[in-house]
Amino acid sequence: MASSCCIPSPLVPLLLALLVASCSWSVAADKSGGGGGRGNGTQNTQLFRSGDELRAYRRIVARMDRLKKASVKTIQSPDGDVIHCVPAHQQPAFDHPKLKGQKPEEEPEERPKTSADAAEEEDAVFTQAWSDGGKQSCPDGTVPIRRTTEQDLQRYSISGSLRRYGMKPRAAGVRRDSTSDGHEHAVGYVTGDQFYGAKASLNVWPAKVASAAEFSLSQIWVISGTFGNDLNTIEAGWQVSPELYGDNSPRFFTYWTSDAYQATGCYNLHCSGFVQTNRRIAIGAAISPASAYNGRQFDISLLVWKDPRRGHWWLQLGSGPLVGYWPSSLFTHLGGHANMVQFGGEVVNTRPSGSHTPTQMGSGHFPREGFNRAAYFRNVQVVDWDNNLIPARDLRLVADHPACYGIQGGYNRAWGNYFYYGGPGRNVRCP
Repeated sequence: MASSCCIPSPLVPLLLALLVASCSWSVAADKSGGGGGRGNGTQNTQLFRSGDELRAYRRIVARMDRLKKASVKTIQSPDGDVIHCVPAHQQPAFDHPKLKGQKPEEEPEERPKTSADAAEEEDAVFTQAWSDGGKQSCPDGTVPIRRTTEQDLQRYSISGSLRRYGMKPRAAGVRRDSTSDGHEHAVGYVTGDQFYGAKASLNVWPAKVASAAEFSLSQIWVISGTFGNDLNTIEAGWQVSPELYGDNSPRFFTYWTSDAYQATGCYNLHCSGFVQTNRRIAIGAAISPASAYNGRQFDISLLVWKDPRRGHWWLQLGSGPLVGYWPSSLFTHLGGHANMVQFGGEVVNTRPSGSHTPTQMGSGHFPREGFNRAAYFRNVQVVDWDNNLIPARDLRLVADHPACYGIQGGYNRAWGNYFYYGGPGRNVRCP
């Protein structure tokens, strides 16, 4: 929608009220140090436009308080994040009605087997800012959880509803025939079979995001159901989201939904569901370092697969440590298998000032620029019915708006199935 120099008079009181509320909340947060203490909730109850918003705020603050009190160790990250080391059985996952009273399950003994024709790869080191190059970690029996702050809630409330804090917009996030919701994709996908997991290596970039209402991400989607209200997805990758995190750093994230993003699922650990088992990886924390244009490239290698014995969907870093799992009981269709797997990039285009957004996908450069310049996925694989990792054959490549964000792929022995993707968004061919 085009911007305007004039504001209709009926909107002026509402805008002024929101401005005053925003300023008041900022002062309250500053006085409290931006933490999650109980005192803040009382100060801020007058700032909400509805009782539902107030109840949502209090629910989030109560969870923040609970995690802070349960923490056995707190780590201050150089980038400003605060990491709480929370006993694994007290993590948010076990607030879910289907998981109450449970504890993290043992890691599966059997991992997916690599087939003879799969490309060989070297697992890259996964580093995050908070861990200081691996020197910092949480104690045994705990998991690292990034603290949600008052500033996070204030920032999110400006453009969204706290009732959906940490959730994607409804019916958004997976490529479909219509992109009228502002989500644009450049992806490779396989469909028409039964899939039990997916794996790929992707390089990480500090993509520039034009506004807090937009994001840029690169991820794997494991999908089942239809594109109606019964869509099930499991998602993992990296994203830049100023609204969610307050900065432009690429961050490791997870997501899930069992009803097409309507009422279930969320990013990271903002709701109950995903069970974390790793004490060295913080979901939602910054990945550092990231790739540089014409410089060194930094990969993360992700594997999502269904344990054939217990049925849970596990998240693994390459051939290395497990991060945690999505219990099979969270899902309907994914309780069995996936019928589609998707790899690639996604951005939100809010069309600021009536033009396409300049938010970058991947490195912000088109696929034709190739290695060291463009973003890529390599060693794109799926898990078959017999728990084998095999190349993702018949990988279809599609870009919603190729003049804004493109995609092109190929195959070689070192990288297996691969593709480059992304772009700068607004340019002379993408007005």
